[in-house]
Amino acid sequence: MGELSVRELPLFPLPEVVLFPQEVLPLHIFESRYRIMLQSVLETDSMFGVIKWDPNTKSMANVGCCAQIIKHQTAEDGRSNIITMGQQRFQVLEIIRSTPFCSAMVSWISDENIDNLQTLDSLKDSVTDALSDVINLTSKLTNTRKKLPDKLPNNPMELSFWIGAHLGGPVAEEQQRLLEERNTYARLQREYEMLDHTRKQLAARTALKESFPDIKEN
Repeated sequence: MGELSVRELPLFPLPEVVLFPQEVLPLHIFESRYRIMLQSVLETDSMFGVIKWDPNTKSMANVGCCAQIIKHQTAEDGRSNIITMGQQRFQVLEIIRSTPFCSAMVSWISDENIDNLQTLDSLKDSVTDALSDVINLTSKLTNTRKKLPDKLPNNPMELSFWIGAHLGGPVAEEQQRLLEERNTYARLQREYEMLDHTRKQLAARTALKESFPDIKEN
């Protein structure tokens, strides 16, 4: 990412999309301004910022995630398909250009140091157990074989980002809060609360299904 803690970064605002570190995000580039942006970043370090755009308030979030282009393919009509990987999170300090594409001065952000690593590891284990239960209960209810990925992150911060990225449903606002959180323990704690709530709901539905197998769920 370089030595500088502050740099200029082209921004790609996306509605209802929150990118997390180490997550893959494929994008289709077709607007002329973003074609220009793509050409510009490919000529430099292949980095740009993905940031959540609110179409209702016409405003960008203040925190986003840097995306690095790892693969790109441009068609004859100028449209491009790119594969990006989330890198470091950033905070927007100042918008310095809005045409032909948005560009800002940003500062990199990271999580605070945690003193009690044993407590953090214990919470990580609880989160992993809750996640496993949610997957298993979902499999029972849907009669499918769902399982956790073999390479689920073991590092607490990386696990918290992975869970944030894989929340189901229209959860961009919650994902944005998790992305902005700068305390790994607090992020994992919030995720545990969500997973535990889901686990209890699924357990109740599973018990109902097993007790009354002829009842069809909506």
